[in-house]
Amino acid sequence: MEQKDNLLGVISTLFKWKKQIIYVCAFAAAGSVVISLFLDNYYESTTTFYAASPDQALPEPVGTEVNDRKYYGEPEDIDRVLSIAESKEIATYLINKYNLYKHYEIDTTHRLAEHKVNKAFRTHYNVKKTKYDAIEISIEDKDAELAAQMVNDARQKVEQIAQDLIKNTMDIKISTYKQAIIDKNRELEVIGDTLIAVRNRYGVYNTITQSEGFSGLITKTESILSREFARRDILAGKPSIHRDTIAMIDAMINGMEKQLVSLRGLLDKFNQGVSKVEVLEQIHEEARDQLSLDKERLKQLEALRNSHINTIFIIEVGEVPLYKSRPVRSIICIASVFIAFVLSAIAILILDVYKDVNWRELINAK
Repeated sequence: MEQKDNLLGVISTLFKWKKQIIYVCAFAAAGSVVISLFLDNYYESTTTFYAASPDQALPEPVGTEVNDRKYYGEPEDIDRVLSIAESKEIATYLINKYNLYKHYEIDTTHRLAEHKVNKAFRTHYNVKKTKYDAIEISIEDKDAELAAQMVNDARQKVEQIAQDLIKNTMDIKISTYKQAIIDKNRELEVIGDTLIAVRNRYGVYNTITQSEGFSGLITKTESILSREFARRDILAGKPSIHRDTIAMIDAMINGMEKQLVSLRGLLDKFNQGVSKVEVLEQIHEEARDQLSLDKERLKQLEALRNSHINTIFIIEVGEVPLYKSRPVRSIICIASVFIAFVLSAIAILILDVYKDVNWRELINAK
């Protein structure tokens, strides 16, 4: 009951001063209307885009079908693009391109001119990630067309910087592939020279045909030699056969024995070198295949480096706004009247509570 009486007392006190409260609120309303009319209109233009996956900058693997290539960026890719959009490089680029020192009426000779223009720019520039993981850049300005131009330029600059980062990485890869190709060519020359030397040393030129050829010649020679031995034995037992015939057969047998020894020596020499030649041929083939693969990858990287690389996917470009973003004059007026009412009511209640206090005596008291 006491609390209710207190509340009624407050209402009664305010009601007694209602005219004064009305005057204060009316004055606040009139003042806020006049002041808000002198406030400049600001227009906001917004562009929205998604970060692209770095997979877009990867060449197609040679001889492999790609099934898991990503198109939209992961959280780290979004953070990278956000960092670029909020970087000083973007701010400096827009400040210089649109001469914002003059636009924001900042004296360039002042020692804090750079700090002031950056502060003014950041007041009107906003970057955020939406709930759908898109990136949104907004710029406010008194000139609606300028706001749209600046926000689109900001997005394009973000894309360019992101592309430059990727292309710098690609330049390093291209340089690495070029050096690898040079080294691989030198390696192939060394392997080729070694292979030629080993082939000449062991007489190995075709491991399959030579192996079959040596085996066939030795078998054939042994067969002929056995036949000549048998022929000589048969003819030697016949008195009618002239000695010169037997001597010729012996000479033939002797020659064939030497030929057989030579063939077996060549076969032994061939067998000693064939494994070395096969190893060198395999190394040479693998090196040649790797060289071809590196050349193809280099060609793909260079082609991709010189093409347009998607680093963002544009959802919405910045358009010239038709309606101002601020000030909202109705809210300013309502807020001013409300604040004036609250402050005047507090002042009246304080005066009413301490109306019996002799303020002069209290102030002059020692």
